[in-house]
Amino acid sequence: MIRTLIVDDDALVRLGLADLLGTDPGIEVVAQATDGLQAVERARAHRVDVALVDVRMPHLDGIAATAKLRALPDPPRVIILTTFDLDEYVYNALSAGADGFLLKDTDPAEILRAVHLVADGSAMLHPAAARRLIDRYHAAGPSQAVTAQARLDRLTPRERDVLVLVARGDTNADIAARLTMRESTVKAHVSRILTALEVTNRVQAALLARDAGLGG
Repeated sequence: MIRTLIVDDDALVRLGLADLLGTDPGIEVVAQATDGLQAVERARAHRVDVALVDVRMPHLDGIAATAKLRALPDPPRVIILTTFDLDEYVYNALSAGADGFLLKDTDPAEILRAVHLVADGSAMLHPAAARRLIDRYHAAGPSQAVTAQARLDRLTPRERDVLVLVARGDTNADIAARLTMRESTVKAHVSRILTALEVTNRVQAALLARDAGLGG
């Protein structure tokens, strides 16, 4: 059972998400919050696997909330929900540790899929917005590229192959099929990649790969 937290200042959005998540027998909504401060409190009070977090909220926005949630002793994974597919705040939230972002008009089935993927350690980025957002707000300067390349040099050739597919947004199952390996092996590679690159999740690894020019 995936324990979820819904964080949004719009009561109708919270209600809609709760109703949607309630249709999946593998997902349980354990708490809701109206802003980032309340989200951190609720995450401390309940064991949360995945938090669905709005970007623009009063008191503490989704970016700051993501950083605080990810800093908890047993941090939930975070999916950002936003109406702004090119909003620089979303990129900042990904940098703060979010495992993905979706637009609020995403197909309900894809939202449910995202919760399962993120809970399993994968990332979920809105396909139409992700590349445009990263390209627009994450153009690496020379020093960033050098630093990123130095970290990538720590990887084995096989790990670089896996990272290319991670940066493309492939799931562990996709990578396993493409590279003809077991999914458990992919997970082990990804864990090693995150450690070597000094990042906390797949999204940050993808951003670092893009800084280094890996995968185009």
